[in-house]
Amino acid sequence: MIRVDQAGEYGATRIYAGQLAVLGKSPIGDTLRHMLSQEEVHLKTFNDMCVERGVQPTLMQPLWHIGGFAMGAVTAFMGEKAAHACTIAVEEVIADHYQDQLNRLDESESTLKSIVHQFREEELEHKDHAEQEGGRDAPLYQGITSVIKGITRAAIWVSERV
Repeated sequence: MIRVDQAGEYGATRIYAGQLAVLGKSPIGDTLRHMLSQEEVHLKTFNDMCVERGVQPTLMQPLWHIGGFAMGAVTAFMGEKAAHACTIAVEEVIADHYQDQLNRLDESESTLKSIVHQFREEELEHKDHAEQEGGRDAPLYQGITSVIKGITRAAIWVSERV
């Protein structure tokens, strides 16, 4: 669980880095920086847990490094609403993933359960903000979100195994 969550948060930091590379000076730059800072806290938390628990991060991290940045940059080049559509898609999948984990965690993992719950709420805030900013009005919204959700689910599946 921790390896997958660390991988996901790493990917999220890379997505926002890619979006900021394109949209950093745009009106949504400050929002992207805020979301990135939250994702960096999430990543640090899971990095620390990996060390504490002796969890090996996914071997796919170099691919997530490039792929996350590319996903963020490509959607940002498509415009602010497409960048928001990317956020909606990723955060919906991650919120569902975190909910599945919450359903499986018992009180013997109360600290992890509390962290996952808090981070899930923050991911949903990102999704809600992206919706309020018109992400669902992006050109090609269905196509963008379908592809991004598929990639995100595949990354979770691979990170669980490698």
